[in-house]
Amino acid sequence: MKRIIAAVGAAVMLFWAASVAAQDARIIKSFEDFGDYRVIYSVFNSDFIKPEIAQNYQLVRAGDRAFVNVSVVEKEGGTKGLTAEMSGTASNLMQQSRKLEFIEIRDGDAVYYLAPLRFDNEETLTFNVEVKLPDGRTETITFRRKLERS
Repeated sequence: MKRIIAAVGAAVMLFWAASVAAQDARIIKSFEDFGDYRVIYSVFNSDFIKPEIAQNYQLVRAGDRAFVNVSVVEKEGGTKGLTAEMSGTASNLMQQSRKLEFIEIRDGDAVYYLAPLRFDNEETLTFNVEVKLPDGRTETITFRRKLERS
């Protein structure tokens, strides 16, 4: 029963993060398809993470912090995150780049990846994330977000 509740909770979190991203009119989509896989991505302020989850994974919550959230699912009917490898960068409009360090989060059957980052208020960042898919291929997703302090 605990596993089911945890899986549902993780699925809701992933859906919520994607929904919030989709509500922003500047965003065309928040996923990319690669063969049999869909890579879902979003960026959200760290205050969204519940304090107890932040403590469990040693995640910092603050007004100038955000998380890049990436998950890989099977394209046809996939709701459970799959194991993958992530690396990437976030670059501002002056081409100053910072490395993204992804942390694997396992919540029941769900697997997703978070990369914490600091940002300046109303900073626009371009994210380049390399994703090694479960079949061994490496694909790159690129997206841009304007971040605002909470």
